Amino acid sequence: MVDIRRRTAAVLLALALPLSLPAVPAGTALAASPPPASRTAQLQLPLPTGPYATGRQTLHLTDKSRRDPWVPSAGARELMVSMYYPARPGTGGQVAEYMTTEEARLLLESQGYAGVFPPELLSSTRTNARTDARPAAGRHPLVVLSPGFSLNRATLTLLAEELAGRGYVVALIDHAHESVGTAFPGDRTLTCVACEKVESVPDGRASEAVLASVANGRAADVSFVLDRLTGRHPVWKDAGMIDGRRVGMAGHSIGGNSAARAMAYDSRIRAGVNMDGTFFAPVPVHGLDGRPFMMLGTDSLHHPGGEDRSWDKGWKRLDGWKRWLTVTGSGHFTFIDLPVLGGQLGVTDPEAPLPGKRSGEITRDYVGAFFDQHLRGMSRPLLDGPSSANPEVDFHPR
Repeated sequence: MVDIRRRTAAVLLALALPLSLPAVPAGTALAASPPPASRTAQLQLPLPTGPYATGRQTLHLTDKSRRDPWVPSAGARELMVSMYYPARPGTGGQVAEYMTTEEARLLLESQGYAGVFPPELLSSTRTNARTDARPAAGRHPLVVLSPGFSLNRATLTLLAEELAGRGYVVALIDHAHESVGTAFPGDRTLTCVACEKVESVPDGRASEAVLASVANGRAADVSFVLDRLTGRHPVWKDAGMIDGRRVGMAGHSIGGNSAARAMAYDSRIRAGVNMDGTFFAPVPVHGLDGRPFMMLGTDSLHHPGGEDRSWDKGWKRLDGWKRWLTVTGSGHFTFIDLPVLGGQLGVTDPEAPLPGKRSGEITRDYVGAFFDQHLRGMSRPLLDGPSSANPEVDFHPR
């Protein structure tokens, strides 16, 4: 696993590469000896709050116009895309798999939990979507989701299911060779060659340049996916339920940076969210043509004037509706599934004490409200200012 703490750009890079699940200090008894019950507990994602049942289908897409940037000898750029969508109740097959056992093994190993929790415990996490469920009637907004660098797409399942339950189609993307382990067809599990590239360059500035190229490459991935989902000959059999005039994007870490870059390159994306990602590839000087954008991050690094100054610069360049929110007690992983699942095992990060349940609720509520307001035209007062129901969430000057 990439050790970014050895880099001179440690603070910035730490926002792109996870360091632990969660960051349990060396020698902590919990990390070495989790409660016996946690070894056999059934992990479960929270139920979506919206009115719809949720379905899931999986696509393997190949962009033959581009070679893979990390392994050119592999040929064309490959993507795995989980399509989550509002579905008819009582339809579909089995409950969708969270991740494969091999993906879980590699993720736990990368976070220092090999031998502490069996991979089957993570891979068997109970989800809510059912495979091949019948789509709900009507046309629905589309939200693209992109995970953090070195993390596979499963880590954003909670948000994907929540949005689908609210009435969105969700395209959750895995970008080849940018996670510690992602299953592809042909019994292949691709690992993070891009991580090795970041580690191999000579200094922090060069590492930042590689990460900027990741964000720009993902922007190209997203445009390709939109072409394949909303073009004249869509690859997804249920693409008719997508309203291509209402498209948004959100991402965690480098995926959040990618949301801004994708908006800069592709006018089809009407609204975007960056969840705790450094803008290695900056927001364009001219802004995003007045389109709405929200930054949702950790208070420790992403408050105004904080250590990650890319947010101060990005904020000034955003030229439409915008919000800058930080969450007290949060950590870099707050906005993905892992704290929610860790909380069910009694595992918490002393440096990010926000409970896992609250992590999931805050991410779900604020990201959901953002897209409700900007893709569906629904007023969401939650976005207007501080709320007594969410005292952890701070609004910064607009």
